[in-house]
Amino acid sequence: MAKQADIAGKRGVRGSRTGRPIMALLDLLGRRWTLRIIWELRQEPLTSRALRTACDEASPTVVQARLSELREAGLVELMPGDGYRLTLLGRELMERFLPLHHFAERWSRRS
Repeated sequence: MAKQADIAGKRGVRGSRTGRPIMALLDLLGRRWTLRIIWELRQEPLTSRALRTACDEASPTVVQARLSELREAGLVELMPGDGYRLTLLGRELMERFLPLHHFAERWSRRS
């Protein structure tokens, strides 16, 4: 938990003066392209270029900034020769998103 608090302190948590871990996580995940990068890494490692392509040709600068933040947060790691992949912690986060994904699929099919 101290590591999460350190991340919150380094980044400054929007909308919170407490630096609570949930606020730090929501701040990180709310940044442009962050959730998309996590989503695209859910099945296999991807290079920076493959991630940019998967993210609808997002700016290389933005993708690299998000990857750097996700690496610092311990959610993504760089595998030499393979590209980026989710860490164990990143995969746990992805598992938490799957119920939301299933809900979104059902929601999109509503009449």
